[in-house]
Amino acid sequence: MKPFRHELPAFVSNNSKLNCVFLVLTSAITSTTLGFDGSMMNGLNILPVYTEYFTLTAATTSLNTSAVWLGCIIASLVFGKIPDLVGRRHGMFIGSLINVIGAILQAAAQNIAMFVIARIIIGIGTGAASIAGPLYVAETLPLKYRAWGLGLFYDLWYVGGLIAAGVTYGTAKMDSTWAWRLPSALQGIFSLLSVVLVFFTPESPRWLQSQGRTEDALLALAQSHSNGDVLDEDVRVQMEEVRLQLTVEAANDKKVIVTQFMSSASMRKRIYLIVSLEINIILNAFCLVVALLGTPMADKLGRRWLAASSTAAPTILLFMVGGLTKAYGGSTYSPGIYGTIAVIFLFQGSYSFGWTPLTVLYPAEVLNYTIRSEGMAVYTFVSNAVGLFVTFVFPFALDAIGWKTYMINGAWDVLELVFILFYWVETRGRSLEAIDANLEGRVAHIEGIEVVMSDPRDEASRDRPKVQVGSQSVEVDGKSQI
Repeated sequence: MKPFRHELPAFVSNNSKLNCVFLVLTSAITSTTLGFDGSMMNGLNILPVYTEYFTLTAATTSLNTSAVWLGCIIASLVFGKIPDLVGRRHGMFIGSLINVIGAILQAAAQNIAMFVIARIIIGIGTGAASIAGPLYVAETLPLKYRAWGLGLFYDLWYVGGLIAAGVTYGTAKMDSTWAWRLPSALQGIFSLLSVVLVFFTPESPRWLQSQGRTEDALLALAQSHSNGDVLDEDVRVQMEEVRLQLTVEAANDKKVIVTQFMSSASMRKRIYLIVSLEINIILNAFCLVVALLGTPMADKLGRRWLAASSTAAPTILLFMVGGLTKAYGGSTYSPGIYGTIAVIFLFQGSYSFGWTPLTVLYPAEVLNYTIRSEGMAVYTFVSNAVGLFVTFVFPFALDAIGWKTYMINGAWDVLELVFILFYWVETRGRSLEAIDANLEGRVAHIEGIEVVMSDPRDEASRDRPKVQVGSQSVEVDGKSQI
């Protein structure tokens, strides 16, 4: 493939910590847009100024809300190869710029058609950035920061949700269309920030190496790992590891990826609106705190056990929600209602504790370079297709079978827990190349030394001699030394 050199200007400092902060913000701010959007639409859908302007019905309300999911699905089908062709920085820039355009159009919408098209455009931009962003973070961030960087990717979803809840809470007092136009416009601020920050971050060294640009790749790696020192020993060892891994993948190119929700009637209504918006603010703030507490657990507990714990607890709580809904759904018994709300909060929190940081951390780690971009496109397609399905189907399911919907969902989660416990492979503390070698069960050769990445669950591997390569411990045959 001919090297791509029409790059965005880059003003990258030699301060690796600053570069890492910019890198994470540039990529993770994408999820802030998604969180802002979901919370914003929850707020707008109960605002008379919004619903009356578009004369919304149940069908058009669902369409307006879910149009972003449609856009994300479109992006997952057409954007999978773009980060491979033009680079991770370009991929982030393109996705963020599309988001800004969509936000401007949504704020200026004159009818349902324009509003829906704008939201589809936002979805395309968000989907594109959701594909490029995790690749960018996983391939550029140092190993010691990778769990934090990828974990924060969707932790920041709740930051967007919290901001949107506060914004819609404030604009709900407006009697003009600015009650929904202002939140729509503010949605683009996060992507605009990403557009600016991308000029201050280095390109993925793995992508640069895949283009045959070894010197550029070494500099990019040094800018994020060693304060720009290209002579740093760890950087040079890691660069050789990257080079050899990409050589192996090029020689064994087996791609399997297919491009891929008091005093009068009016006063009571106003109070209900304010209370529901306040619950939205509290829930987003709660989930943000829990997700931030769970993020470091990806390295302390490991990916597999964090996922298992964050599946088991929500499963139990989901069954409890079903039981409480059966007992108190539609009733006026206050303790029962409050109890149901409390369990829902606990469910959201236990889910956010593990699955929010793991949302893009684990997928970006287990995909090798050759299929990482298209693999994230498939992941984006599936996750957004499920989101679209849930947005449309669950309201009908709840109307038809009520509390049983939660029980069916809980039963599915039990199967998911079994799958995690018996199928997931641990990836904490390993470079992307080490994870690849472990998953493929092969031996990687670095500077003439056979290096076997072992599964920590394999007791037989504990007695093999180990040597420190860069920042990670690996096992070697015999008494070979680096």
